[in-house]
Formats: sequence, C-alpha cells, structure tokens
Amino acid sequence: MGVESFTRGSRPLQFAAGEPISSTRKRPHHPEMTLPATPLSSADDYVRHFSSQELPVLRKTRRELEALRAAADTVNAKRIAAVVLGDPLMTMRLLTHLERHRAKSQNHDITTIDRAIMMMGVEPFFHTFADLPTVEDALQAHPRALIGVLKVIGNARRAADHAREWAVVRHDLDPNEITVAALLREATEIVCWVFAPELTQRVYAMQHADPTLRSTVAQKTVFGATADEIQLGLIRAWRLPELLVHLLDETLSENPRVRTVKLAADFARHLAHGWDDAALPTDIDLIEELLRLPRDVLLQRIGVPEEHRGRFTTAPAAD
Repeated sequence: MGVESFTRGSRPLQFAAGEPISSTRKRPHHPEMTLPATPLSSADDYVRHFSSQELPVLRKTRRELEALRAAADTVNAKRIAAVVLGDPLMTMRLLTHLERHRAKSQNHDITTIDRAIMMMGVEPFFHTFADLPTVEDALQAHPRALIGVLKVIGNARRAADHAREWAVVRHDLDPNEITVAALLREATEIVCWVFAPELTQRVYAMQHADPTLRSTVAQKTVFGATADEIQLGLIRAWRLPELLVHLLDETLSENPRVRTVKLAADFARHLAHGWDDAALPTDIDLIEELLRLPRDVLLQRIGVPEEHRGRFTTAPAAD
C-alpha cells in the first residue's frame, strides 16, 4: 500500500519439486481458509500452513472462465491463455497442476500457458478448473488485505507486459516464457497477502512508519521468519518447470533473460508510486543498457509522459 514490496531485499519466490498447493478438484463448497492472526512457530509452519490451503483465483478470472466454458466448442487455447495470464494465481494453479500430473513419458517442461492448455485439452481444462474459490471471498473480512493483494497482482500484470515487450525487442527465443516468469516473480508477496493477511499488513505498516526499515527486519519481527526462509520451504513444497525457476533466480543476473524479468518487476513496482519515484532513473538506465535503444525511443516505448521526460533524459557529455 504505497510502500516497497514485502519481499524487498529478498530473492523472488522459486519453485521446485514437491507437492503443490492442494488440488484443483471440483468442490460444491470451499472450506474457509485458516488465516493466522498471530505468528506461527517457524518458517516450516508457514510452509505447511500455506501448502494446506487451496489457492484461490481472482473473481474476474472465474467469471471469464465460466463464460468461455459455456462456449467451449468454439474456444481455443489462445483465448483461455489470455484469461489465465491475467491472474498470477491462476497461472500458478495451472502450472503446478501440470507438473503434478506429468506423465513419465513427458521429457520436456511446459513453460508457457498456451502450451499448457494444449497439453491438457480444452474440455479437461474446464473440468479440472471448475468452481474455483476466489480471493475476494477468501479476504472478505480483510478489505485492506484485498486491496493490498490486488495492487501486487496489478503490478505483476504490468511487469509481465513490460517483460514481454522487452523480450520481443531483444529477439528472445520465447517471449512467452519471459512473460510467465515476470508474472510469477511476486508470488511470495501474493501468497502472504492471501494466507496471512493480518501479519502482512503489519509488515507494511512497519515499513510505512519507518521507510528506512529493512524488509527482512520487519518480516522477522512480525512473522518470526523472513521471506527468504519461508521461500526455502516453499521451494520444496511447490513445483514449477525448471526453466521458470532459472528465470526467477536473481543470482543469475548476468543472464539477459533473468535481467529482463527482474527489471520488469522492479520498474512496475516503482512506477506504481508515480513517475516521481526515486528509483525510476536507475531503472531506466538499466533498461536502456539491456535493450540498447536510444534514450528518446526508450522513453516513448515505456510511456513516459512529456512533462516527466526531462528527468530521464541523459545529459550530453562535456567536451
């Protein structure tokens, strides 16, 4: 809520082999989620808690999928993928489901949403992801947390859009993979907002009261564990294709694909504060270095308003 990401200073959530969040089986009634108001005992307890809950999706996502299901005979994977990619939570559900049901004969990862849907088939997709629980219902009693998670999801969508465009500029091997990785980069914060809203609000309140407070200190004070510590457990509890894990790994920042994902997420998060955000000049310098575009062309592509462009225009070198 107007402050830096909950995972500021931490590596983004990564996923590896293990059992994902509970299955996508159709249920007439979804059990209420247990949302802790007091800290749990350890990072492992948070992992068990998060993994025991069914991951909800946006109400808009469920509504749009239901509309497509009603016209399933005329719907293709591309149309479904457009809905899924509007929701990082639904994207996580789909990819973890595929990995959990991966056939022994499958010798390659599925790393894009349209290919994931084609692998499942349209009719099985709709059968598997029917009657999905929603974030809005889950956080009905926590309106500030709902606002918080919707802001993070909005940033994730904008990051995915930027990452895709920059991947195209870079002639990336597969811009769709970059898009998915950027969409999922803030997964830790999204999950904490959904499954531990009161605790996450406290972290934000501490950082808002003291902008110099390191996120790890706020996390440790409130949760009793840092985001990195929780992530280490989630790596074992969730699974995503290895390539996406690679693209989310900040330690590989020399890789231009990894750098594209990180810069897109940073830029989207900082821009959410407005074009006056102090971090944007550095972001734009790094984006220019990545894309190798002339500054005026870059400012046009990323949508900098005319009245703000002077701030981001590189001064000519002195003779």
